[in-house]
Amino acid sequence: QVQLVESGGGLVQAGGSLRLSCATSGRTFTAFTMGWFRQAPGKEREFVSAISRSGTINYADSVKGRFTISRDNAKNTVFLQMNSLKPEDTAVYYCAARRDDILYRRAPLYDFWGQGTQVTVSS
Repeated sequence: QVQLVESGGGLVQAGGSLRLSCATSGRTFTAFTMGWFRQAPGKEREFVSAISRSGTINYADSVKGRFTISRDNAKNTVFLQMNSLKPEDTAVYYCAARRDDILYRRAPLYDFWGQGTQVTVSS
């Protein structure tokens, strides 16, 4: 079993930045592909970014050039640096883990999930 705990959400003005963190428990962090998803009220959960255990990275087109995903295997943590935030980025952001080296954009293909952290961007 893997536990994921997100932090770093909050309220920020448009154009601002936030850095989300996702700390994982257990000794197998390096075995996981890690992903970030978000869900706005009344909308489906959508892919934001993912980083495989070998370092391959993928971004949703809506965040490309503004968000940066990274992982620190020594700290069992994955990060999402969010710059140039827009009101449409407002959502609950979830961290997810999948036990292999393949990047997927579909939420049901991830095995473990955090509880989410709220990001609100005011205009």
